[in-house]
Amino acid sequence: MRVRRDIPSLGDWRAPAWLDGNRALRWALYVGSAALVGYLIAFFILFPAPILRGQQVVPRVLGLPLADAQRQLTTLHLQVQDGGRETHASAPSGTVIWQDPPPGVIAPEGLKVTLVSSAGPSKIPVPDVSGLDATLAQQLVAAAGLTVAQVESVQVPRTAPGVAAMTRPPAAALLAPGAGLVLVVSRGEATIPVPDLLNMSIADARSRLEESGLVLGSVTRRRTADANPGTVVAQMPAAGTLAPTRAVVDIVVARSPQ
Repeated sequence: MRVRRDIPSLGDWRAPAWLDGNRALRWALYVGSAALVGYLIAFFILFPAPILRGQQVVPRVLGLPLADAQRQLTTLHLQVQDGGRETHASAPSGTVIWQDPPPGVIAPEGLKVTLVSSAGPSKIPVPDVSGLDATLAQQLVAAAGLTVAQVESVQVPRTAPGVAAMTRPPAAALLAPGAGLVLVVSRGEATIPVPDLLNMSIADARSRLEESGLVLGSVTRRRTADANPGTVVAQMPAAGTLAPTRAVVDIVVARSPQ
């Protein structure tokens, strides 16, 4: 039985007319180039991996605490080199802010990776506000990036009331941004002698203090058998003490012993 063959033998096969030698070479180059580009894209972008055995891709450790970054690098058999600390406006102290080589670099085992950690934001010197009005002094402190946590009023010789005398910590001390300080404001010189209020009534004591330019403070009652109830038996500060204008004087008033 014979089978008809429509396919010519290999010896009789000829390439199509449109596929001559030059065109075949060009097509082979096109296909080979496309395959090479696809391989490189897959190798370096889609599925990056070390080229040779014993090499590692340097991981990204930026923003990690320094100890965690060191642990991650040593796990990959990379060495860590301390690059020091630098101030940084936003990175918390102790976090990695710079690394060399950068992330993604393929490096051999044992390569040294330099890490620079954050020292936190730059310190701010406390401004010198002595001699300024208290309101202006607070504005100057705020403009420097600090805050006034507390205002204290003290007697300061040869300084008008309401004038800033000093700060705690003092001027030029370095503080972190937003840190609080104490502003000490003058109450003026102690020029008014505190009057003797003993044995006076509360009303009389208040009037006597106001006449002197002072202010009645707290009134405490205490049982005593040595004074008439409702009269002053003690005062603070004591009579004769020099005090500035509008200073506060506290008194103790006798109560009935029963």
